[in-house]
Amino acid sequence: MARRGELLVAIINNRLDFNLARDQHWYRIPVGSAHKWLGQRWPPQWLAFYQTKVFDHEQYSVRYYAKVQAIHEVPRGLLFPAEPQQDAKAQQLYYKLLLGPLQELAQPISSHRFRRIVFIPTTWQKFMAAAELNDLYDDSPLEDRLWAELKRLHIPAERQEFMAVGQHNYALDFAVYCKRGKLNIETDGDTWHADPARIPLDNLRDNDLETVGWKLLRFNTLQIRQQLTTYCLPTILANINRLDGTDATRTIPRRLTLDPQQPTQLSLFDDWGPPGSDDP
Repeated sequence: MARRGELLVAIINNRLDFNLARDQHWYRIPVGSAHKWLGQRWPPQWLAFYQTKVFDHEQYSVRYYAKVQAIHEVPRGLLFPAEPQQDAKAQQLYYKLLLGPLQELAQPISSHRFRRIVFIPTTWQKFMAAAELNDLYDDSPLEDRLWAELKRLHIPAERQEFMAVGQHNYALDFAVYCKRGKLNIETDGDTWHADPARIPLDNLRDNDLETVGWKLLRFNTLQIRQQLTTYCLPTILANINRLDGTDATRTIPRRLTLDPQQPTQLSLFDDWGPPGSDDP
């Protein structure tokens, strides 16, 4: 039975770390980062690598993976003995993941929008079936069900898009970039959002995101399960079209209908390139 987090997609944004994984068969993750971002989805049985812009024709894609053979907790000074050992950074704790040989996917898993990610804990099954980066996310059955419909309708949403607003960081279930605005679609599980303590946090989040231009749509469990095609999708499409259609590649915004075979192209405008800064 698949375990959530049995495979971890980790960012690799420099050639040194890639060479260490390929040639010396290990990869490092700060202990604090693993606890913050992964929680109970640690430790992984497999590790895959999301390569960023320094990898030229392999940029913004997942191509290589390896079996995790062992994990040790060590200070950075043991990982990089050539660095100054008196430096406080040398005492920072890392998980050293010992890896089997790197294996290459038959087809890379690419990000169409050159996404910046932190980690994507997922299952082996999703990893093997993924056609693009958003297929990897394994956060809730509600999100998976809506994602399947968004893909069927060719709506180019980004899953678990992280946004920084002031001192706060928010993960958007689905982000849809349109010609005249941005749409945040949330799937609210009943147990999570029935907690009264969540109400002020949700209000703060919604207000922060609205302030920086995100239009918010929320759908609960009942709506996703029983009214997906009669209410949720028509509402999403109406809001996308009100914003002059999607802007997935920033070349052809499209007005959308419930018939995935009938997207209507609007107009061409300037193309774009990859972002100028690398992943955090």
